[in-house]
Amino acid sequence: MACRNPGVELDLGWVQSTRVNQPATIRRAQYLSATRTVKKKWQASWLLRAVTCIDLTTLSGDDTPANVQRLCYKAYHPVRDDLLKAVNMQDKGITTGAVCVYPARVKEAVKYLKQAGANVPVASVATGFPSGQYPLSTRLQEVRDAVLQGASEIDIVISRTQALSGDWQGVYDEVKAFREACGEAHLKTILATGELGSLTNVYKASLVAMMAGSDFIKTSTGKEGVNAILPVGVVMCRAIRDYYQRTGYKVGFKPAGGIRSAKDACTWLALMKEELGDEWTHPSMFRIGASGLLTDIERQLYHHVYGRYAAAHQLPMS
Repeated sequence: MACRNPGVELDLGWVQSTRVNQPATIRRAQYLSATRTVKKKWQASWLLRAVTCIDLTTLSGDDTPANVQRLCYKAYHPVRDDLLKAVNMQDKGITTGAVCVYPARVKEAVKYLKQAGANVPVASVATGFPSGQYPLSTRLQEVRDAVLQGASEIDIVISRTQALSGDWQGVYDEVKAFREACGEAHLKTILATGELGSLTNVYKASLVAMMAGSDFIKTSTGKEGVNAILPVGVVMCRAIRDYYQRTGYKVGFKPAGGIRSAKDACTWLALMKEELGDEWTHPSMFRIGASGLLTDIERQLYHHVYGRYAAAHQLPMS
């Protein structure tokens, strides 16, 4: 990942003065979705870049060591060898950006990746994911435990109760405490935007999370009714840009939940490139939280190489 964001003092004046123009934001998102497309060899390049930005995720109640081992294999071997050779990328060391699991599965993920000699980070959700409705002491201990087990990235959730009540000081204090509990591990802060009520609240929550020291801000847990949607992405990217322009600190972005197609991945990459610049199209500054996306990307790469779509058994599921 890129350099850490040390955070700044909470500026409630900046937070409270914020207003988001919802119709204009929606128009921008619709325009982006309707007009940005890449084809042929350029599409293959964009899709391979998207692969390197995926946080390959399993967050199910029935996760087992076998599931995690399979996930880790797919993370360090995400695209079939013949497809990589066909586009002359077989020696580029392409892996996903990370694997993301529950805290109880971190130790297994670290072990399997180490056994494979793979330099793929392990991310862990924490702080009472997905609801965050647990005592602060419990949530802090969960962060510390995940780091102790070997997680190098921690995906925490903010208190939507505090955000919806306008208690931005409370949100700031908790995220700052989580940042301290992370130590050297990078902090990705999930805003659960589908539960924040308005785009203005999304912008405010983004600012507060960055002021508190988040290295990434993330749209969703993937468990809400509404997850990663482009209007939210526009708002969060502009919050990142505003924060960088005012403080000089760069913060990464991670959309998560509902991103399932190769076209979706290209659209999100286009958003990054246009709103934040090329640096935010690399895994150090951009991640996509997904479980099924990799399958469709590999399917589209197969079509690019062979001119037809693969049968289901020809592409191992991620």
